[in-house]
Formats: sequence, C-alpha cells, structure tokens
Amino acid sequence: MADESADPLHRIAAALERLAPAPAPLPSFGEASAYIWHPDPDRLEPVETVSRVDLVQLIGIERSKETLLANTLQFARGFGANNALLWGARGMGKSSLVKAVHAEAVAQGLPLVLVEISREDLDTVGRLLAILGRAKDRRFLLFSDDLSFSHDDTQYKSLKAVLDGGISGRPSNVILYATSNRRHLMPRDMIDNERATAIHPGEAVEEKVSLSDRFGLWLGFHSCSQDDYLAMVNGYCSAYGLEIAAEQLRAEAIEWQATRGGRSGRVAWQFFTDLAGRHGIAI
Repeated sequence: MADESADPLHRIAAALERLAPAPAPLPSFGEASAYIWHPDPDRLEPVETVSRVDLVQLIGIERSKETLLANTLQFARGFGANNALLWGARGMGKSSLVKAVHAEAVAQGLPLVLVEISREDLDTVGRLLAILGRAKDRRFLLFSDDLSFSHDDTQYKSLKAVLDGGISGRPSNVILYATSNRRHLMPRDMIDNERATAIHPGEAVEEKVSLSDRFGLWLGFHSCSQDDYLAMVNGYCSAYGLEIAAEQLRAEAIEWQATRGGRSGRVAWQFFTDLAGRHGIAI
C-alpha cells in the first residue's frame, strides 16, 4: 500500500519540477569572455572566438564609438551606465561596435562578459537574469541583435521589465545593449495603425513606443558618404597589409558599391573580402 500511495506523489513532484525547473548551474565564466543563452534546458554556451573587427577599423562612426566605449568602460569598472539602443541604417557597424567595445574592455583586464540572447528567447530573460545576478564577481553585457517587434508580438513586454520595471528589477551587474534598424523597434506603419484604430490612440501608441524610451542611450547610425566608404576600404587594406595602387583601389571599390546599389560598412567589408581573396590575403 505504501508503494501505491507514494507513486502518485512522485508523479506530482516530477510534474511540478517540469513546470518550475531547478535553476541552471552557474558557469565559472572562466573559460570564455562571451556566451550564448539557450533555454529549455537553460544553459550558457561559451563562445571560444567571437566574430568581430577591431575598434579602430570601425570608421565613420567616431561619435558613437566614443560614447558607447565610455559607457561600457564605466559599467565594467562598476560605475553607473545606461542601457543602449543602437539603431539606424543596415550594415553600418551597430553589432560590430557592441562586440568591439566588449573586446576593448576585456583587453583592459575588466571582468566584462558578453551574453547574447536572441529575440525569440526574450520571454526567458527573467531566468537568464537570475543566473547572471548570482555571479557577483562579473559584469555582464546582455546583447540582443537585430531587435524588432510585430503588431501581435508580446515579447517586448519581457524586455520592458528588464530595462526599467518589475519588483526585483535588473541585477546591478547586468546592462543591455540592443541593435535595431528601427528607432522605436517596430515599423512606422504599425505605430500609425495603432493610432488610427485604437479607442484611445495616445495610450495605444505610448504602450508600443515606450520600450525604446527605456534605453538611456540612443545611438543613431546613418548611411555613409562615399568618402567614408573609401576610408573604410583603405582602413581594411592597411590593417591586413594589402598593397594596391590607390586609383585602382578607388575604381574597384566604387564599381563594387554601384553593383550593390548602396554604401555601408558591410559593403566595404564584402568588397575587401573579395579583394583580399583575389590577392591571396588571408583574413
């Protein structure tokens, strides 16, 4: 009889554990300076080599570089700093800048760990913060790349609580940097539709756009000029020791951007990748 009565209790306990699993074990954070968050089961996957470019190679965004680097170093040193939203034109170095300032902080010996979380996993960010908040000897730069939301997407509410809200709040050793092509993290036509169809238009729009307002630091990235584009190309050539006649480099770079229909830091890197391959330069 005892065995029969215990069996349902075991099943109930197992069901409760599945609904509220035990907290994930705390990594040592000594094996890597960057991690990727994976939920279900919750784990932080170390990244041995982060795909990034050096800070000095990010050209044409000097003001943003200085501002974000200063904010990052303040935080890594244990001082006050703001969550940051990097928004604007595609391919202008938003995510590259986040990874570059993290690398600079690590190079200075500061205990800053980069943790990437995808937009699809934002509803689990509370569990991630519970893990990171326990590592008191580390500072964490929580990074969400290419962030945007659709009209029926409710995951932005999870992010709002992380930025500024909730009873427990965000752990003092965690800061959030996000990149987006949109200043308000959602399409303009969606905001306009909310204004046109809602019973209380002002309240509906406020609910949607208040997310971006919770970032203390906004950095705008805009399409680059031809001079900036060519400076980027020249910077890559100098960094990798690729020697080519200036007029030939200029002509080829301009032809490349013309075929792409636009200029950006990404287009400059793609051109240099092709150029380096043709000249036998490993990158």
